[in-house]
Amino acid sequence: MLELAILGFLADGPLHGYELRNRIAHLSGHTRPVSDGSLYPAINRLVKAGHVDRRNEPGASAAQRHTLRLTASGRAELLRRLREPDELTISDSSRYFTLLAFLAHLPDVADRHAVLRRRLEFLDQPASFFHGSGGPLRAEDVDDPYRRGMLLIARATSRAEQAWLREQLA
Repeated sequence: MLELAILGFLADGPLHGYELRNRIAHLSGHTRPVSDGSLYPAINRLVKAGHVDRRNEPGASAAQRHTLRLTASGRAELLRRLREPDELTISDSSRYFTLLAFLAHLPDVADRHAVLRRRLEFLDQPASFFHGSGGPLRAEDVDDPYRRGMLLIARATSRAEQAWLREQLA
């Protein structure tokens, strides 16, 4: 998902590594800061693959700054990743929200809707954090107030997302 976020933010415009790291950190939340040890190897992989161009520019002091730009190959790779997300990206909320942050870059509405339909189909399947002998447990079936809270929050979130998805697909 880190590479998708890099490609997506660079599709919005050129950035310096520090700016890119801050945008990714804000997208993924403060509980998941992105380290230089993961960001710069990912950038290097994308540069090596020809998806990102790195240019040196003079900095405010003597140090040079590297500006990162998306290449035509990088744009094609971004569109491929947006158009063809794997099942984990569809089912995992954090990964899906990263994809959703850049879905508007897909030029074809039909492609965007295909991704949204896959997410809606996933959300329409019965699911629970907890299972009993009869299958998935509902909040009403759980005595533990914290587990019940988890289930109630998940249900409300899922219903809100389903309503939004149906609205987008209408």
